[in-house]
Amino acid sequence: MDFSNASLTALRVFREVAERGTLTSAAAALGYTQSAVSRQIAALERAAGLPLLERRHDGVRLTAAGHVVLRRATTVLDQINATVRELAGLPAEAGTVRVGWFPSAGAVLLPRAIATLRRTHPAITVTTREGSTPALVRALRAGSLDLALLGSAPPFRPPDTESPPLTVRTLTERSLCLAVPASHPLARRDFVDIADLRGQRWIASPSSGEETLMGVWPGLDERPEIAHSARDWLAKLHLVAAGCGLTTVPPSLASAAPPGVRILAVRGGPAEQRRIILARLPHPLTEPAAHLADALRTAAIEIGPPG
Repeated sequence: MDFSNASLTALRVFREVAERGTLTSAAAALGYTQSAVSRQIAALERAAGLPLLERRHDGVRLTAAGHVVLRRATTVLDQINATVRELAGLPAEAGTVRVGWFPSAGAVLLPRAIATLRRTHPAITVTTREGSTPALVRALRAGSLDLALLGSAPPFRPPDTESPPLTVRTLTERSLCLAVPASHPLARRDFVDIADLRGQRWIASPSSGEETLMGVWPGLDERPEIAHSARDWLAKLHLVAAGCGLTTVPPSLASAAPPGVRILAVRGGPAEQRRIILARLPHPLTEPAAHLADALRTAAIEIGPPG
């Protein structure tokens, strides 16, 4: 084993593969051919003297040795980036924070936190990316993200089972809401009974990797009529405003509803709770990342109390 021959390029490629989950996706993200990515991984495995990836039909998974190399590679690459910032003469608190977010968190919570940070710590740059929970967790593990906003519904479980466990903090826990056209008979009420949801037309989309529908009230005791299918939350809400149907709304999106939409609570069944979780690796945050985490916690409080 002679790991001293491992190149920085190979380490960067390996981290990208670990984050993306497939050689093809990593190659596309890096602008490389898949064969070039394969050569870099093979060179790294030769230097390690051990297989670092388990090839599967649905992509790749890190071996035990791969987790060790990823952890060390992330440290090396982050130190190089820190050196570049220091040589550039950036202020001590300056730097870039990389945060991932699930779709509805990008409508209100994240922009509000970034706006606060720009006022209080203008030297900090925030870069963001949207993604599914598995993709964001992989990016955290690979060191490509500093923080991740994850959505969670009951039963509440850890976002992954890898070790060491991610450090998570619940920012909000509130009940799922219903978006109703202002012209709809239900809009005249202060809340909706779950029995009133039978026979309604819904605006929904399949959730990633699951059979359930995002937008239909959970546990509805009938086959729902899907009038329109849309993945984008803003599109769903504007379809509601146009009188095209009903859709569920994460609590964090309630304040982003356009005119012509009423946001109502649903009664008569078990509470459908939704959490927003802030996740990170279990090591001390950089100063810029700690400032953004504080801004996210403050924004979550301003949007509405938990529960």
